[in-house]
Amino acid sequence: MMVSTRGRYALRVMIDIAEHSNGNYVAMHEVAARQDISLKYLERILPMLVKTKLIEGVHGKGGGYHLTRKPSQYTVGEILRLTEGDLAPVSCLDCRGPECDRKAECRTLPMWEKIDKIVNDYFDSVTIEDLMYKDITANI
Repeated sequence: MMVSTRGRYALRVMIDIAEHSNGNYVAMHEVAARQDISLKYLERILPMLVKTKLIEGVHGKGGGYHLTRKPSQYTVGEILRLTEGDLAPVSCLDCRGPECDRKAECRTLPMWEKIDKIVNDYFDSVTIEDLMYKDITANI
């Protein structure tokens, strides 16, 4: 599994909004500047987060984005599955792919299933709130 730029940036955006909203909307250009992400790239990520109701956006003066839940209620797993589609380590476990013809006799499938579970369980145990702290090793 390789997490794409989109997944990494989505996490950075969510953390940034959580840290800087203080009950207000956070302007996209401010997030872009702090995170060193181009506005063009953010324009591709933010609508996905709005569409799935992870954040809410308002246009116009005083507009921007804010979280729809508390930072502790967002898991890294849900954000990565949204942006990446699946966190499967091999294509035969990818929920979007065809079922493998060798599944019934595959000797390695249990190993791949176990690593898939470990990865998903771990990412589902880490929240945006956990990542808001500078010393994340103390929190996760």
